[in-house]
Amino acid sequence: MIATAGRAALTRWVPVAGFVLLLAGACLSARAVYLREKAALAKVLISRAWDETLRTGRPEPPWPWADTHPIGRLVIPSIGYDEIVLEGASPRNLAFGPARLMNAAAPGEAGNLVLAGHRTSWFLPLQDVKRGAEVVLEWRDDAAGTPRRRSYRVREISVIDPGDIRFLRPTEDDYLTLITCYPFGRGLRSPRRYVVRAMADGPATGAS
Repeated sequence: MIATAGRAALTRWVPVAGFVLLLAGACLSARAVYLREKAALAKVLISRAWDETLRTGRPEPPWPWADTHPIGRLVIPSIGYDEIVLEGASPRNLAFGPARLMNAAAPGEAGNLVLAGHRTSWFLPLQDVKRGAEVVLEWRDDAAGTPRRRSYRVREISVIDPGDIRFLRPTEDDYLTLITCYPFGRGLRSPRRYVVRAMADGPATGAS
């Protein structure tokens, strides 16, 4: 009799448990869709802000409350990479694109320009970059009032410890340093850093 009652109670709870699991799955799916659509919209707004910056020469935030703005465009032809670079590599800004470390050189300045990006998204393609690859940075020269571009050539690819800051230091030569966490992908831990160091091929030129 007790066993029969237990089976009856279990039978009543099975549909409820199924509904709860279904609802949880629907919520997770809806959140994934929301995040994907939010990222897609952000990319469109950032691209528009970059176009406006090129046109006017003024820093243009992608949305009114943004604490960042596009400062350049990073292109790596060999892997089909093409992304807008944001100012200030804070956790908030890195959610929307690769960004410049504020204590590094700015586009057009001499020295070491350092860009950071997430290993799961913006800088995931760096795992396919080879030594000798061309890296192109475009920006707007405020003094000249025109878009500029500079070509770099990858000289070094390194996996380093987080405490190793040699690639972040100022340099006399003009370098472009790209840094992300390592290993790539959505693993739980990323104990090391992946660095792509490129050196300027020559002086900046007008962007076509």
